[in-house]
Amino acid sequence: MAALSDIGTIKDIMQRHGFAFSKGLGQNFLINPSVCPRMAEMGGAQDEWGVLEVGPGIGVLTAELAKRAKKVVAIELDDRLLPVLAETLAEYGNVEIVHGDVMKLDLHQIIAEKFSDCAGVTVCANLPYYITSPVIMSLLENHLPVKAVTVMVQKEAAERICAAVGSRESGALTVAVNYYSQPEILFKVSRGSFMPPPNVDSAVIRMTVRETPPFDVGDEKLFFGMIKAGFSQRRKTLSNSLTSGGFLSRSDAASALNAAEIPLNTRIEALGMDELAKLSRSICNIKQTVI
Repeated sequence: MAALSDIGTIKDIMQRHGFAFSKGLGQNFLINPSVCPRMAEMGGAQDEWGVLEVGPGIGVLTAELAKRAKKVVAIELDDRLLPVLAETLAEYGNVEIVHGDVMKLDLHQIIAEKFSDCAGVTVCANLPYYITSPVIMSLLENHLPVKAVTVMVQKEAAERICAAVGSRESGALTVAVNYYSQPEILFKVSRGSFMPPPNVDSAVIRMTVRETPPFDVGDEKLFFGMIKAGFSQRRKTLSNSLTSGGFLSRSDAASALNAAEIPLNTRIEALGMDELAKLSRSICNIKQTVI
């Protein structure tokens, strides 16, 4: 099979299979031949390891992963791409395509069944922009037995995800990703690296999954409820944002902030992880006292 990043090869494959890009599925195929080898190397594809890929497209990243890993399992939603992938990946006996929606599949079961003979598992994917946040959170929240999640996303999303918690660029996703992992931007990818070219540049980020979150938040569900409430109205003071949505009463919000030694007029975007964890523990204590 000729290089899958070659424009002529892509057009020939698409024509023979009657395939057309779907804007609804955010389909953009990589045509920069240097991106996927670099992404596969930095994403942890290695001997005796398994790699879970989301959205293989025509298989350009999949092929690079297959050259390096023991096994690759790629989840593809678009059934029109199944015969395409059967052709483009025919030479790789260590690749398996799973047809389905990554948000609905039991990934724990897939990893247990498909990678039982692998030394470890990592995730590597070129994510469609419209599902970036839901997929990342699903992969992290479900506590999958994976070492890292390496994904290509919109550059602005990458910068938000990897921003310092407590900076103006940070948000709820920043906090959640930092709770579950250690994120970093690996390299940037220009919009001209894709066919058709999107309207924005991209970046590859790696989130090294923490075995145990180093932040004692008291109660994980309550912590993320606090984060959601705080960032839903991030320009308000915490005493207001935590109460306006009904997460806490005004008196409980004031008590929690005072116990955590956080001024009442502080905005949530100004708090680092240690301060957020301390506030969460204070709220947890108040909730337990009320019960």
